[in-house]
Amino acid sequence: MPGAVLALTHLVPGEDIGGGNPLKRGFVKRDYLWSFILVTSLFFLWGFAYGLLDVLNKHFQNVLHITKLQSTGLQVAYFGIGYFAYSPVAGEVLKRRGYKTAIIMGLCLYSLGAILFWPVAKYSVNTKNPHAIFGGFVVCTAVIACGLATLEVAANSYVSVMPPRGFANFRLQFSQSFNGVASFSGPLIASKYFFSGENANNLNNVQWVYLAVAGMGVAIALAFVFTKLPEVSEADLQAQAEAIAHQNSLDGNGHVTALEPFYKQYRAITGFVAQFLYVGAQVTIGSFFLNYSYSNANIPDARGSQLLSYGLITFTVARFIGTALLSYISAPLMLAVYAAVCTVLAVLIGSLRGMPGVVCLIIIMFFESIMYPVIFVLGTSGAGRHTRRASALLVMGVAGGAVFPPIQGAIADKFSTRTSYYLVIPCFVYICGWALWVWNKDGRQLRAGPGTAVPADAESQNTEKLAQVEVLSEKAGEFEERDDKL
Repeated sequence: MPGAVLALTHLVPGEDIGGGNPLKRGFVKRDYLWSFILVTSLFFLWGFAYGLLDVLNKHFQNVLHITKLQSTGLQVAYFGIGYFAYSPVAGEVLKRRGYKTAIIMGLCLYSLGAILFWPVAKYSVNTKNPHAIFGGFVVCTAVIACGLATLEVAANSYVSVMPPRGFANFRLQFSQSFNGVASFSGPLIASKYFFSGENANNLNNVQWVYLAVAGMGVAIALAFVFTKLPEVSEADLQAQAEAIAHQNSLDGNGHVTALEPFYKQYRAITGFVAQFLYVGAQVTIGSFFLNYSYSNANIPDARGSQLLSYGLITFTVARFIGTALLSYISAPLMLAVYAAVCTVLAVLIGSLRGMPGVVCLIIIMFFESIMYPVIFVLGTSGAGRHTRRASALLVMGVAGGAVFPPIQGAIADKFSTRTSYYLVIPCFVYICGWALWVWNKDGRQLRAGPGTAVPADAESQNTEKLAQVEVLSEKAGEFEERDDKL
């Protein structure tokens, strides 16, 4: 796609121009191109790790003879310890030390956790204490998740705030698409190396897969060590947020919300709830896919793993389609429509028997595709000096993946796996309502607009307001000092 490459590297005149078609206008400035490519590779890393997580759930049930509820310990460690507990730590490291340090720290934790899978899998051979072995895997998963949480806090924020910021939604959606590319490779590997032949009853191949994952993490960490990563200062973010507020009246009353304390950043806080519910729904849909396909349609695990990979391929293709649609359609409006469709599909998944239910389970992954990046950008836009903390808060929302699987596991053990899928319905209802609230707050635009960017002709139209930005930027520093003292 030569045209896409040219659009990617096109140097857009001026700072932070938004609006128009990002493929024609250019959604990454030339001096940020290598950094953008390198940071986008991080999305591939956690997509691969997450793709393996869903199939390990069922593999551990088969080999270690644990219940569905016990198997969700992996999700609790991954999303609860890694994302919920560690994201605030990652956010503070990012705020105080910058993007490069946070990313390298995340990659080190990621690689360490992957390496630890090797001795645990090795000692699982002929073990007399399978629950202890499973506990070891839970600890390894928690370490990996701490690394991934750090990478998500830094990478999502960096891709969102790099110029031109008016295309933040499109750019993050583009990067997140590579997350999907990696996620479907996990189940494909599992169908061949975890559930086939003699590997169906042992964990030998788990160690080799994760050693390869560790090697990949180390290689990317070295690339970051030798790369000069352009930083985006908080003063710049604050000045831009204030300029947008004066230009577009972000709170509807001409009030500069970015100057308020963090606990009054309602857009970020309600966005955290939306992210919490979305990830909880996404994880429950994926984690029990093999259980659903087996109990509801009598599909063997090897075949079910292949179907899961097809669902994740659907998710990935939908990410790229969504990226294209977001260049034309308003992001909050598109999010609301997708959430409404997911609500209907969730009802069908919980109601239908046999293969039709499995088909709906695959289709719902198509409409989940845009949700995480769009919620992230909508929740952090206009936060100014609070952008990095808002990013950490939105990533903490991933902790929904620790809360919902145990609830679904308990429902599945008590009633049925099919019935447990009703759990995700209220999640998508809230997301739909939140998206409509943001859409109304942003002026009810039908087409994709400049988003959070200052209009290209703002300087010629209103030089006085742009002069005020410099004064407000100084105020940002004063507020930052006050925050640190408090």
